[in-house]
Amino acid sequence: MISQVFILSSKGDHLIYKDFRGEAGSDVVGVFYEKVTALTGDQPPVVMSHKDLHFVHVRQGGLYWVATTTADSSPFTIIEFLNRLTALVKDYCGSLSEKSVQMNFALIYELLDEIVDYGYIQTTSSDVLKNFIQTEAVSSKPFSLFDLSNVGLFGAETQQSKVAPSSAATRPIQSSREQGGKSEIFVDVIERMSVVIGSNGVLMKADIEGEIKVKCYMPSCSEMRIGLNEEFSIGKSQLRGYGAAVRVDECSFHQAVRLDEFDTHRILRLCPSQGEQTVMQYQLSDDLPSAPPFRLFPTIERDSGGRLLMYLKLRCDLPPKSAAINVCATIPVPKGSVSLSQELSSPDQSAELKLQSRAVDWQIPRFPGGTQLSALFKLEVPGLSSASMLEVGPVGLSFELPKITVTGLQIRFLRLSPVQPGPSQRWVRYVTHSDSYTIRI
Repeated sequence: MISQVFILSSKGDHLIYKDFRGEAGSDVVGVFYEKVTALTGDQPPVVMSHKDLHFVHVRQGGLYWVATTTADSSPFTIIEFLNRLTALVKDYCGSLSEKSVQMNFALIYELLDEIVDYGYIQTTSSDVLKNFIQTEAVSSKPFSLFDLSNVGLFGAETQQSKVAPSSAATRPIQSSREQGGKSEIFVDVIERMSVVIGSNGVLMKADIEGEIKVKCYMPSCSEMRIGLNEEFSIGKSQLRGYGAAVRVDECSFHQAVRLDEFDTHRILRLCPSQGEQTVMQYQLSDDLPSAPPFRLFPTIERDSGGRLLMYLKLRCDLPPKSAAINVCATIPVPKGSVSLSQELSSPDQSAELKLQSRAVDWQIPRFPGGTQLSALFKLEVPGLSSASMLEVGPVGLSFELPKITVTGLQIRFLRLSPVQPGPSQRWVRYVTHSDSYTIRI
């Protein structure tokens, strides 16, 4: 049973406040923010108490989503409720941010009125709520010259417009009901890598967590069929098909997915609801089907002037037609480092010494596959010794690999039935993120 629900910005600004039972005053908002900011560490406890009141919160989109209760309610139930609430707000408002919440406060209050009645959760299903929610979402799209890159002579679309931008699925689900709204469905295959590479270049640990997400903007769709690789196998079972093997250790599915064709034809069947849902999750450990995407060749020494020299060569082992974007190498440096000079192999790179985190950040906006970049960093470290040189490393990499899945999982086809009467578009997108990519030096 829930007493209150409120949403706060990262600075403690009051965005949404809904009291369902009148058991506590509005001053609990300030009490919660004082408690959460007084704690040390980046991740405060999810459940906190103040007198007879219990606070349960999640942090998403840079906001605090908080529910209070005075009863002995299950915290896991309230956490699940808050996660579903954030998913609903994202579906209905298009994104999770302070600005979107401020612009759509009336819509969020209407959602809360339908979801919770006198503290009791009624439903969090977008299929049920779409019959009751009348408020339209307010979304603002800033003007960008990049939006004109797909327009040819006299406004004709170019071939580049056949590629959906990453922000295409970030819009309210009500937009599909508006007149002239696009009837689209997005299937995203997202993988996250956790890798540890030893100082000798040997792969020590590798974990991949992946998921298939569906975001539906179809006004009506009775069934969707998603075909995966025919040679897709789970666990150590016998490999299937004649193509390249695609194997995962574990796999789980959404409760709405029907698996009667999965064992024989590797087809997932489901009736998608409007909004976003994760239809499949999978995991692979300690067995990468290909080489890690990046290798580092470091040289660490001290020059005659007492400066610390770090010469780094970073190689991208992706296929030549692929590229990594938003690459950032974070190199921990000795305590007392005061200044940095640098020599980078290309002008689009940048580097900065972060004194607070005691690290050098090497930024690479785009890194084509099959290429190598280098950087020479010269650090002024008063009192540099052999012991302080051991403080260098390990190097952490963050990056994004568009159009690539490390496991090789692919969508063979995406079919809808019945066939949609109007024009509809289906988008399949692949992306791999670095969850934790560590290279010891």
